[in-house]
Amino acid sequence: MKKSSLIIGRQPLIEALQSGRAIDKIFMFKHITGENVQEIKQLARTNNVPIQMVPVEKLNGFTKANHQGIVAIAALISYTDLQQVIDFAVGKGEAPLFIMLDGVTDVRNIGAIARTAVCCGAHGIIIPDKGVGALNEETMKSSAGALEHIYISRVNSLAHAVDTLHLNGISVFTAEMNSVQKVFDTDFTQPCCVIMGNEEKGVQHFLSKSADQKFTIPIAGNFDSFNVSVAAGIIMYEAMKQRISS
Repeated sequence: MKKSSLIIGRQPLIEALQSGRAIDKIFMFKHITGENVQEIKQLARTNNVPIQMVPVEKLNGFTKANHQGIVAIAALISYTDLQQVIDFAVGKGEAPLFIMLDGVTDVRNIGAIARTAVCCGAHGIIIPDKGVGALNEETMKSSAGALEHIYISRVNSLAHAVDTLHLNGISVFTAEMNSVQKVFDTDFTQPCCVIMGNEEKGVQHFLSKSADQKFTIPIAGNFDSFNVSVAAGIIMYEAMKQRISS
């Protein structure tokens, strides 16, 4: 990890959080006490920055400097509020199109999904503040720079993000193998968000339950399923094709 991506110590982190600088994660000594700790925790909550409590050895592995029990990783991209992205799309006179990542941890898959999303005209990608692969240099490389050309909304609750989408008239879709409806029979011209789940566990039950429509991607033979980034590519291309044709 490049040292320039680290924010070391309490006051530098407070200043970074107050300035609105994008931060991927804060690592905090699990027995930390003293000055500014509660302020940092509150600022982190306000900015949707996850905090991981760790042993001091973890912090010492990042730096030999006096870290005061706190080291943060600066983000390579900026995050945008979900409602702002929705307003931007609507303001352009376009039907919003989003991808939500639920438990997608492989950074190469995330990069590939971002690249496809940009190529197919999606407005934004929604990620949780925990349980998703880091948007690091490897992710950026896998996206071929696409992550710099699409809005990324990081939320502290995917369930609340679904509520926000619904309140804005945006339907939520999930891809599930046992669905009867086919991907090409699904209307992607309407405002919509597609949830892509973990390859092993799929979309979490509470998100699947809140979905407005579920569809499947047909496959030949009895093989397992598509890789998540390939599946996202098929879905996004179908959405683009429908929108161009409508």
